[in-house]
Amino acid sequence: MSTLTRTIAAALIASTITTSVAATPIDRAVRQAAPLPADQLAAMKSEASANVDAHAKLVQEMVDSVFSFAEPGFQEFQTMEYLTGILEKNGFKITKSVAGMPSAWTATWGSGGPLIALGSDVDCLLGLSQYPGSPELKPMIEGAPGHGEGHNAGMPLIIAAAIAAKTIMEKNKIPGRLMLWPGIAEELLAAKAFYVKAGLFKGVDATIFTHVSSDFSTGWGDMGNNALVSAEYTFHGKTAHAAGQPWEGRSALDGVEIMDTAWNFRREHLPLSQRSHYVITNGGGQPNVVPDLASVWYYFRDQKFDSVRNLYNLGNEMSEAAAKATGTTVEHRLLGYAAPNYGNKPLAEAAYANIKAVGMPQWSADDQAFTRAVQEANQRPIKPLATTISELSTPENRDRSFGGGSDDIGDIMWNVPTITIRFPSNIPSMIAHNKLAAIAMATPIAHKGAVSGAKAVAMTVLDLMTQPKLVADAKDFFANVQLKDQKYDPVLTPADQPAIHLNRELMDRMRPKLKAFYYDPKKYPTYLDQLGIKYPALGAAK
Repeated sequence: MSTLTRTIAAALIASTITTSVAATPIDRAVRQAAPLPADQLAAMKSEASANVDAHAKLVQEMVDSVFSFAEPGFQEFQTMEYLTGILEKNGFKITKSVAGMPSAWTATWGSGGPLIALGSDVDCLLGLSQYPGSPELKPMIEGAPGHGEGHNAGMPLIIAAAIAAKTIMEKNKIPGRLMLWPGIAEELLAAKAFYVKAGLFKGVDATIFTHVSSDFSTGWGDMGNNALVSAEYTFHGKTAHAAGQPWEGRSALDGVEIMDTAWNFRREHLPLSQRSHYVITNGGGQPNVVPDLASVWYYFRDQKFDSVRNLYNLGNEMSEAAAKATGTTVEHRLLGYAAPNYGNKPLAEAAYANIKAVGMPQWSADDQAFTRAVQEANQRPIKPLATTISELSTPENRDRSFGGGSDDIGDIMWNVPTITIRFPSNIPSMIAHNKLAAIAMATPIAHKGAVSGAKAVAMTVLDLMTQPKLVADAKDFFANVQLKDQKYDPVLTPADQPAIHLNRELMDRMRPKLKAFYYDPKKYPTYLDQLGIKYPALGAAK
């Protein structure tokens, strides 16, 4: 027995001991199926890990390619064609334009057994174009989107994990099904609720989601993320000469500004857990024309389903009041939604055992030198790449949440037993949603972290496919613990549709410029080679 196999076997035994949720009557038949012996499963996991290592070059090419495409929400078309092409070549059935979103897709394989969904986000952020591998901030294309959240590494990880699990399942004739799906438009919180609404996850037994980080971890229970409602308010007024006949006009921009002012005064009297922010997306054309059209885009966030709904209702009331005050009219459109995040305990414990078995990537001296150079060049706290995994995050050891970010994986979490695995493809001390977070995302650090994450995901898939008790326990926890006090309660109505128009005009302008920077793995070993950046670069990009 190899060292890795022995490590995995020990983790399997530990995981079995810690997972002790009572069976529901529905799951008894599932539990009666004989699980795979621990030593046999450990050998399969060891083989899956080796398969991921054998695909490390493919992982690097996928991570670098998606980075180079730099596509924001609802415009992930190059990413879709590239990733689905790889999956199709590996025996997956591709379905495009799912849930009414042209850049969304699924890739399915298998028959019988559990249906396990695997996903990660693929979109990038506006205005964060950045040369990878350069400690200094420098855009590749001024004003273009960029992967300042690191979403380029997640689906490559998932694909490598799926290929490895599929290979082992075929070899050992293990029944089961996989469904891969991308988190499109996550930065807009605008897709996963519509996935659920369209029934994409009906029949799914469990979901494994991944998100980039500088640590390697997972957790269960209320993860502290805020629920969110994304809504745009459009005011309609009447044009007039702003100097000659201003009394004839009704300013839509006045409506926007009064709504914003009212909201800012109201903040003093809102719960401490709420977060709310806005941008004026249309403020009129020119100063001497009273604007008859103006829009403002709000994100309302709070910790619970009912509290975020209350914020949304309050925003709607304020918009109507602002319209009455300015003699205008207003309409609002829901652009996105995200439920609170809640991780499944049995799934998290099983995945954590695999994370411990895999361990952190073996960082090189160059990786650590580059990390320090980035931190020093940008006045960030000096913190080396982690060499030990984080502890399992639980309600007992997690700091109390006072509100913060959101992730629409929550919508899937409240419909299917789900966990998020954080994988170590970025460097510590970076600012999220900033060019700093893009610097490492097409370097050996990103590649190594994705490979390690893929191993943990593949192993957890094999757990789910061969251990009926784990699936039953996950469903029991979901039904009897997670849903005990809260139920899925989104603000979406049957009339709400995905906001697929977002970012279209921007990408119509930017895509020709971005194409010149697409990575060509047939000509260059890595994207840094194509860009002429020597790793570890300790100065500016060329």
